[in-house]
Amino acid sequence: MTAAIEIDALTKVFGYGDERTVAVDSLELTVDEGEVFGFLGPNGAGKTTTVQMLMGIIFPTSGSASLLGEPLGTIEVRESIGYLPELFQFHPFLKADEFLDYHGRLYGMAAEQRKQRIPEVLELVGLGENASSRIRTFSKGMLQRIGIGQAIINNPKLLFLDEPTSALDPMGRRDVRDLIMRLKDEGTTIFLNSHLLSEVEMTCGRIGILNKGKLVKVSKMQALISPTPCVDVKVDKVTDELLARVEAIATEVEHTQDSLTVTLAGEEQVNELANIIMDSGANLREFTPRQQALEESFVQAIEESQA
Repeated sequence: MTAAIEIDALTKVFGYGDERTVAVDSLELTVDEGEVFGFLGPNGAGKTTTVQMLMGIIFPTSGSASLLGEPLGTIEVRESIGYLPELFQFHPFLKADEFLDYHGRLYGMAAEQRKQRIPEVLELVGLGENASSRIRTFSKGMLQRIGIGQAIINNPKLLFLDEPTSALDPMGRRDVRDLIMRLKDEGTTIFLNSHLLSEVEMTCGRIGILNKGKLVKVSKMQALISPTPCVDVKVDKVTDELLARVEAIATEVEHTQDSLTVTLAGEEQVNELANIIMDSGANLREFTPRQQALEESFVQAIEESQA
């Protein structure tokens, strides 16, 4: 599969001497064409700095990267990229359709192409009835929507979204999720920065976790949200015999007088655990298998990187 993003030892250092700060440290990453890649990390991890380097807003201190097979800054590639920054300020005096027309002209889109594309984009981002409304009248959520609109006006092959749902209500977040999946189905590569892990979990196929400028984990989403199974059990009494039998098949057991939280090595052991409890004669009140959420994997990766 062709790479949409190739990053090789990309580094950004701010300041000098004692005030020197390494914002991004020797980043190595490949994002394939057509995938939705989530880029996660705590505040100050270097996520936005990374995107700004890829977009040519700031220059790397060292290292290199390519987008769609071309070096950073290539004009032809820029015409195929969309970008929604985390912090943006749009022209308040423009109407929504005028604003998108302006950005379409910046991309070199022909007049007929812009005329057809602008109403499509306004509908896609939920602003179809606001084409003649001036941006200064928009709510924060509407500004977020028109921001996404300018990022996709050129039908980009590669789309960078930095916190695209931060100002949206639940309905707006769902609309953005649907749009992301539609773009993915059309072959667009999407690089998504977000603090909303639930949104990342529902849209991304792979994620990378950045901490203090270093990439500490890259993984397929499914491997993070459905790893080692865990089962919550409640019984009338946790006897020593029951606890010993459970510990014999578990990788970790937490217990009280009437409950067990059992971590297992594989899904096939869930039934074995149930059989052990039933054979023990305990009065089973609750048996709830659950999967580890992305949040747990995220926190674990950050804590391990700091150990």
